[in-house]
Amino acid sequence: MSQVIPLGPAARMLTTREVAVRLGVSLRTVQLWVEADILPAARTPGGHRRIPYNAVEALAMSTGLGGEPVLRSGLSGRDAKAAVTASQGGLNESSHATAPLEVLLVADDQDWQIRCAQAMAPYGPAVSLRYAETGYLALLQIGQKAPDLLITNLDLPGMDGMAMLRTLERCEPIANMRVLVLTACSDQEISIRGGLPQSAEVLRLPVTAETVAVRVGRWLLGQRAVSR
Repeated sequence: MSQVIPLGPAARMLTTREVAVRLGVSLRTVQLWVEADILPAARTPGGHRRIPYNAVEALAMSTGLGGEPVLRSGLSGRDAKAAVTASQGGLNESSHATAPLEVLLVADDQDWQIRCAQAMAPYGPAVSLRYAETGYLALLQIGQKAPDLLITNLDLPGMDGMAMLRTLERCEPIANMRVLVLTACSDQEISIRGGLPQSAEVLRLPVTAETVAVRVGRWLLGQRAVSR
């Protein structure tokens, strides 16, 4: 969502293309992040988006994303090289100092797993993604190491997502685990099937892998903000 941002006359703004280059992601990914309020943006009188440079750098530092630094015009070759080195050093230090967001994706569709992995690839080492095909296998993985974020379809072979979540409520503390449920069921249908944990967020199917990745980005930023 583009919005009016109070900025001083010297505030530095970037185009969406410059942001894409800086973060090493696609132009479409930048547009999605703006629409999801992960990145703030203003619009020029001509309708073009402009994103504050400081917000882009904050996202790069908090997630470990990094493409080519966008430098101010007028820097000498030596100063530009020093700025690139300093920026890359800061990103490397940040990405090593902060633990990745652990994400467990529960889905029996391998193509969907691949699409989600591709959509989350821009986060690099800031996100650690693993998979389970059934609710039972997910419980085994959670027992070995609980994720920060559990993304699950409700309709799964064998033990479905509803049964898995009810088992977790009885056997495992999930207060610190974020849960994103993917389902085509209505609220009434979910209630008839036993309901979901209060903390669970529901995303209605059909949904794109990019939309799921945007949700992951929001939680990633929230986790980084809390850890500071």
